[in-house]
Amino acid sequence: MRRAATAALSGGLLLAASPLAAPAQAAPAIPSISAKGGYMVDQATGKAIYGKSNNTRRQMASTTKVVTAITVLTTPGVNLNRKVTVKQAYRDYVVREGGSSAKLQTGDVLTVRQLLSGLMLPSGCDAAYALADTFGTGSTTAARTKSFIGMMNKKAAKLGLKNTKFDSFDGISQGGQNYTTPADMAKMARHAFSSTVLQEVVKATKYVTTATTSKGTKRTYTWTNTNTLLGSYKGAVGMKTGTGTAAGPCLIFAATRNGKTYVGVVLNGTDRFRDAAKLLDFGYGSTTAKSMSLRSLPAGTQRD
Repeated sequence: MRRAATAALSGGLLLAASPLAAPAQAAPAIPSISAKGGYMVDQATGKAIYGKSNNTRRQMASTTKVVTAITVLTTPGVNLNRKVTVKQAYRDYVVREGGSSAKLQTGDVLTVRQLLSGLMLPSGCDAAYALADTFGTGSTTAARTKSFIGMMNKKAAKLGLKNTKFDSFDGISQGGQNYTTPADMAKMARHAFSSTVLQEVVKATKYVTTATTSKGTKRTYTWTNTNTLLGSYKGAVGMKTGTGTAAGPCLIFAATRNGKTYVGVVLNGTDRFRDAAKLLDFGYGSTTAKSMSLRSLPAGTQRD
């Protein structure tokens, strides 16, 4: 049986040692991960379990969308059934930027709840645009999206995240001023995962829903979750992928086993899903990562 270990962070790396003098038992080996930065915490207590380059600023790509989602969900009086009409501008933006898409169709009417799934599962930049345009304030789309990004930055400041800044509602950064650190993003992820609605959204490997078109007919949307840790690692329950030229492959992850939930982040990792599995194994005292086979995505599914 694995004994509990005390954890301390020193120089950005985790040090683990058994608090018990006898009987002697070696602490589990600190995992080696491909990611340039990583951090994991106990969801219930916020206690740090693992850290690597904890406070080094890095771009985070579409993991930004976790912040987009929780900014929406913590808006006072948020109505998940609020109807939003898809604008052509959202589609044009995805094409112009080469962003990942929920393939929203102009004139379709979806609810905020539906858009959250379109945001988080296929990593829809069009869904992110729709939410920012809907929840920001101002007389123009540009003003509203700028306002929404300001709301994201206020949330980071409220959480005390001094090394985090957003210049984007979806992770597509024009000026490179969309960055965080492993420690900051893990804290943000812990905050986001306290939302039961977000938990419900991000645990789904697939989401099928129906929207009303501009002609009054029905259109079915089917979104596959790009987070292949789900369905591959026992207990995985979220949270969000992200990939960018500057950011590299990134992942915010969460898992629950026997009532214990860990949330974490890996930034710029060539093997991000196995990195996450290794960190979770470290927390749970298991060896799942060694034999884990990643869930396959259907042909044609976007990667992010």
